[in-house]
Amino acid sequence: MNVRRLIPTAAVAGAVALGLTTLSACSSSDAAEGGSDGKLDVVASFYPMQFLAQEIGGSHVSVTTLTKPGTEPHDLELSPRQTGGLSDADYILFLKGVQPAVDDAVEQAGVKNTVDAAKLTTLENHGSEVGHHHGHEEEGEEHGHEGEEEAGLDPHIWLDPVKYAEVAEGVGKSLEKADPDHAADYRENTDALVTELNALDTAYRTGLKDTATKTFITTHSAFGYLAERYGLTQEGIAGIDPEAEPSPARIDEIHSVAEKSKATTVFFETLASDKTARTLAKDLGLRTGVLDPLEGITNKSAGADYIEVMKSNLTALQKALGAK
Repeated sequence: MNVRRLIPTAAVAGAVALGLTTLSACSSSDAAEGGSDGKLDVVASFYPMQFLAQEIGGSHVSVTTLTKPGTEPHDLELSPRQTGGLSDADYILFLKGVQPAVDDAVEQAGVKNTVDAAKLTTLENHGSEVGHHHGHEEEGEEHGHEGEEEAGLDPHIWLDPVKYAEVAEGVGKSLEKADPDHAADYRENTDALVTELNALDTAYRTGLKDTATKTFITTHSAFGYLAERYGLTQEGIAGIDPEAEPSPARIDEIHSVAEKSKATTVFFETLASDKTARTLAKDLGLRTGVLDPLEGITNKSAGADYIEVMKSNLTALQKALGAK
């Protein structure tokens, strides 16, 4: 039975500070043998992928994450050492479309056991709605990768426990293939994690079934899948970039939406400035709150891991939406 491992922020930060130098020098073709300690050397792109690798891999993997705790993952830049060291990994787990620098580096690394979590479930288009786009069209900048960005596909699949469970199943199967000697343990750990995610889904369905309003306002348009899963409406102040400044027209729209939907709260997150949220909330006479997109765990996170932070998000939504 898998027991969830809680990871102190300081410990993770210390490990990441070492960069990819902790990875063994074995080639990707020797993945089944693992590193010098006999464990499979796994590189995860950012926290949601790291959590899956650690939960499912258990004692058979050594996981390094490319994104330091407290770092906004969308804007991550990799050092030459990190990029070069990727080719020494036994297994890479990433989510294409979230971190352009990682997408490019992973492609260059050419590691045999490379898994794109976006291919383990179905991505949806949450980019056609005002305020829900994913990119920086206003500034004329590119974000994400070709095809998915043009289609407006939303990469935030980990915020939907059902989709995240689908990804977990795929990761488990891929680890079984990469390291068949420990396939039974990977399967057991996967089943245990999926059970937890199913329980989380049930908690959300029950907890958000009867609410005074279905609309929540957030600075970061990361919650499209969660909103769709539980019959809610996400109104993003800006787009996918939590640091982006909203246009005056969007601010006017939010004012109107807040009044009509009887929204009570403007949510901000732990990894970005709360200035916009607090200013808007003051203008509207609304409360502020934290809704964590779980792109990284820090000492400001309301919990030690994915499950705990998602439970805290549920509590915050219940309060903001007037759950009965």
